[in-house]
Amino acid sequence: MDITVYNPGGSKKATLSAPDRLFKAKMNADLVYQVATIQMSNMRTVIAHAKTRAEVAGGGKKPWQQKGTGRARHGSIRSPLWVGGGVSHGPSKDVNFKKKLGKSQQRAALASVLSSRVAEGNFLVTQSFEVASGKTKDAVKLIGSLTAGFPKYTAGGRILLVLAGEAQDAATRRATDNIPHVQTIRAADLNTLTLLSFPYIIASAEAVGVIEKTFK
Repeated sequence: MDITVYNPGGSKKATLSAPDRLFKAKMNADLVYQVATIQMSNMRTVIAHAKTRAEVAGGGKKPWQQKGTGRARHGSIRSPLWVGGGVSHGPSKDVNFKKKLGKSQQRAALASVLSSRVAEGNFLVTQSFEVASGKTKDAVKLIGSLTAGFPKYTAGGRILLVLAGEAQDAATRRATDNIPHVQTIRAADLNTLTLLSFPYIIASAEAVGVIEKTFK
């Protein structure tokens, strides 16, 4: 399929031939949901942890003799029955939430979301996206010119800038760091969850080539 390429001023420059398998794929909502859920699960950090009686300090000595005291028998003050003792069936940091998914499924989900953004008119390709000065005000001005290409863009809408990942992109990333609704990503690092998090995507023509090469 052909995608319109805009110059940094926001005017239509030319067209770019992009593979249909990535930018004109059929939407598979079930697969996208599955991949996004697994990505979130793999990012999960387990914090909650309750110590069992084996992990609680102390309690090596029997509190009192087994018989003859008139009290209930106990073997350790670290029993779950005691205040300050271990916890039975509590949360554990050892639980593993990580899951695996096939590479072909991940790429199919990525293509579904990319194609959806293209169909919505929310995927814009620019001839080049570079803020050589590294200044935020220059980045804001450049993004403002390009967002005119989005038919339904509203101020403050979340934008994902997809860059080729070259060394010269460092200044551009620095320039966009202080813009709250804008985030940059290398084309090779694109993933389903990130794409779903941003309704508007701006990619350089070079980045589109990297996407095609990486997710072939």
